Amino acid sequence: MLLSVLFITASGCEAVRGEGDPDSSSCPGQAVEMEEYEEMGDLRERLTELQYRVTQEDGTEPPFDNKYWENKEEGIYVDIVSGEPLFSSTDKYDSGTGWPSFTRPIEEERIVEKDDYSYGMHRTEVRSKKADSHLGHLFGDGPEPTGMRYCINSASLEFIPKEKMNERGYGDYLWLFESE
Repeated sequence: MLLSVLFITASGCEAVRGEGDPDSSSCPGQAVEMEEYEEMGDLRERLTELQYRVTQEDGTEPPFDNKYWENKEEGIYVDIVSGEPLFSSTDKYDSGTGWPSFTRPIEEERIVEKDDYSYGMHRTEVRSKKADSHLGHLFGDGPEPTGMRYCINSASLEFIPKEKMNERGYGDYLWLFESE
């Protein structure tokens, strides 16, 4: 299967998620470029064991013991595999579940919803469109304005702080933080 994936590249930084800490976001002057590849074998090298288990094997990380459940910084959350922008801090709220929760994605077309009948119940699984990463689940018990709760695994996300969005190639999403 041919997949489109965002690779973050920069002068002096050959593989942001390919070397060192896969959660690293401190490579200055990054630009976002689209590349296509056929094999996903390098994901085992690029991702931590937990990130791989969650995104590729439909796993779930522990509640209240994950990277972003208490994050209150302004910025966006992107797919850890592809860099695809998925959620904004402007739609994040404390659901009391121990996982990052959002009322909506930045753009609905970047999310795929699938029926999930695991564990003897019916739920709606949420996946990223480009990389087909398992993100979490969608529930109808969220706050207004949507009434929805996107309950997402931190391990499937990378957080891009608002002040780094331009240099990381996500400047087109700064409108999310403009006052009305």
